[in-house]
Amino acid sequence: MVIRRILAGLLALTAVVAAGCTSGEAPSEPLPDGRTLIADAAAAAADLRSTHFSIQVDGSIPGLMVQSLEGDLDRSGQAKGNGTLNQLGQLVEVEFVLADDTLYLKGPTGGFQKIPAALSSTVYDPSAVLDPERGIAKLVSSLQDPATEAREEVDGTPAYKVTGKLDRNVLSGLLPGIPSAADVTFWLRADGKPLPVKATAAFPDNATVDVRLSDVDKPVTVTPPA
Repeated sequence: MVIRRILAGLLALTAVVAAGCTSGEAPSEPLPDGRTLIADAAAAAADLRSTHFSIQVDGSIPGLMVQSLEGDLDRSGQAKGNGTLNQLGQLVEVEFVLADDTLYLKGPTGGFQKIPAALSSTVYDPSAVLDPERGIAKLVSSLQDPATEAREEVDGTPAYKVTGKLDRNVLSGLLPGIPSAADVTFWLRADGKPLPVKATAAFPDNATVDVRLSDVDKPVTVTPPA
């Protein structure tokens, strides 16, 4: 009888502890609506004055010349950085400067070559990143069926993960030469303005393109090469 009373007491104590733990848990924060979040993010991206950006291709995407690109850019179209381009099947390391409507490219050997802005799109035009009609703001505002899936961190920045789809004609403004539409995921800042910090476009054969933005609205100084 004594043993039964002890066991009953232990069971009652366990139930009380378990109930106390359950009642003390804070409810999880609801995720914001995808369409509202995307609308706010598009407006915030349209106001960007400058940014550090990176574009990284993983896998093979026919028609896309850029393999990687990283640099600094302001809204006026001034940019500088480096990257890797696919030229006739060969990967070529380049350094670029975009200043005064002229693109300067420097390959593995030799100095900078001057390319008129009108022809820069045949290589890659970095100014597209902040162009409201071609760049990040356009991609965000054009996302189809946006759905907020999670709250995650990107390089230490809290962000909302929003998924959807983008047509080829929209994506080609930032990624000229891409062959198809893509499933796209945006990570939008969860602290302050919902600025895009990362976007990933998924293409056939597990190929992806990652675009990242950081150091937004910090001064960018670009000087044409001598």
